[in-house]
Formats: sequence, structure tokens, C-alpha cells
Amino acid sequence: MSNIKFGWHMPSFPVDGSSGAELVTQMIDTLSRIQGNFTSAWADDHFHPWGAWQSPDTAALECATTIAYLAAKFPDMHFGSSVLCQSFRNPALTAKMAANLQLLTGGRFILGIGAGWMEEEYRAYNYDYPRPSVRIGQLHETVQIIRKMWTQSPASFEGTYYRIDNAYCEPKPDPIPPILIGGGGEQLTLRVVAKYADWWNIPGASVESYAHKLNVLRMHCDAVGRDYDEIVKTYSAELVAVAETESEARRIAETTPYQADGSFVGTPNQVAGQLQAFIDLGVSHLIIRCVDFPNPAGIELFMEEVMPQLSS
Repeated sequence: MSNIKFGWHMPSFPVDGSSGAELVTQMIDTLSRIQGNFTSAWADDHFHPWGAWQSPDTAALECATTIAYLAAKFPDMHFGSSVLCQSFRNPALTAKMAANLQLLTGGRFILGIGAGWMEEEYRAYNYDYPRPSVRIGQLHETVQIIRKMWTQSPASFEGTYYRIDNAYCEPKPDPIPPILIGGGGEQLTLRVVAKYADWWNIPGASVESYAHKLNVLRMHCDAVGRDYDEIVKTYSAELVAVAETESEARRIAETTPYQADGSFVGTPNQVAGQLQAFIDLGVSHLIIRCVDFPNPAGIELFMEEVMPQLSS
């Protein structure tokens, strides 16, 4: 049996004209089918649909509350944020929310967090949208505050962007959730990953790009004195179209509005070979989005014929 773990990247908005309530029903149906095979499910942190092809008034599910609801319904699965935008919540509040989710789920929460990127959401919700270096600097301080809140009582921190003063986070999370940092910026983001991340994720990259990012991450780890092998390498396959025939898989891929630099299209054997290349680079947790959702055919075929072929 493979040591590779699998996560399902849940949709945050419908692509078939469904309502928000219908989308939740579709998600519950899929989770019911995959529990026992997939170990985790992941929610986006967006207020508007992130696809330019999607109307901004399309129903969109908020990340933390969606996780809280679904984690209660599926007590055998872990749930993660992919990824929280650090700008949307005060860092101390994020620490408190994550600690509370860890308590309520019995230790099944994975805190994924990133610097944020979708400018129109910031503008619509009246958040400042500074340049990337500032957002990454804010992420750097956010992660430090979260760790202090989880391990010190009270906790204080004085940074360039954020501060806390004798802040309490009780009860403290037990165990402390893994912190996954998402992003591939080579100068700044991967430096933060090297210093503070338990897990690292990048979505949709090609295998060549992923290999390059790993080399950059290794250099940052060497520079800050971090053991590169301590960081769990994850990968989000944002476009998976698997079917019994290659032609049907290509039809699915061509009709989906989802797009990604790295796409996985073909028969189960073909998709397994494409994903194995990432495992060979050191990925131990694959997060997939089967783009025929809400049709369960793709994810069921993935479970039955792709997953057994993948090995660590």
C-alpha cells in the first residue's frame, strides 16, 4: 500500500450554475464517497469566485466556517485551508480561530496560509493591498505571531506590520496544527517557508517548475540552518481529468473552465504516471481537483485505478 496521502481540493464556488446550498450538498456527497481513501479535504479562502470566467455574484463559501461544518460531519478526515489569506484576519485572531478549530475537530485541522493575491477581493472588502514584498513581510510576521500565541501565555510581539501585547490563546491547540505555507516566490516566500513552515504547497506547477522550486527551497533551508527534509512537500493538482479513454479525458479537460500550468489528463495509467513524477521529487501529500465535479465518476475512477498505482 502506498505511503502517499491524498487530499481533495473542495470547490469554493459552483461551476454548473448551482446555488450555494446545492454546492454544499454536492460536496457532502463527494466527501461521503471518498472518506476512507482520502485523508484530507481542503477549502479555498476567497470571498468572490477566483476564476475570471465566473460572475462575481456566484455563490462563494467562506473557508473557516465551511471547514468547521464539514469537519463535524466527517470525523475521520482532516481538513485544511488552501490557503488562508493572511490579510483577511488579524494574526492573533487567526491563531485563535485555528486553535479553536483544532479543539473542535479533535486535532484534525491543518493551517494553510499565504500572502494573498486576488486584488479585487481586497478592494471590494476594503482591505489594503500593498505590494507583494509587504504582503510577504506581513505573512512572515503573522506566522511568528501564530506560533507565539500557540506556545506562550501571554504572548507579545512587536513587528513592522503587526503587534500583540500580552495576548492569550486558551485553550492552546493540542497537538499544534501543522502550518502549511503556500506559494512559490523564490526570493521571499520560499525564505519564509524555509524558516517557519511545517508543510509547503504550490498549486498547478509543472513538474519542471516544481523541481526548480524545491532546489530554491533547499538553498533557503541551507541559508537559515533548517533541515530541508523536515518540511512536508505537498502539491495541488488543480486540473485532473481522468476517464476510461484518453479522448473522454481530453473532452472533460477541454470543457472545464479550470486552467492550470500543470494538468493531469488521460486514462488512469496515464494520470498515475504524470503524478508519479511529483512523488519521485519528494511529494508525500497530493491534493487533487477532479474537474468533472459534481459528477463523481472522475474521483471514483481516481480512487479505484489511479491511487493504487502511486507509490512513495
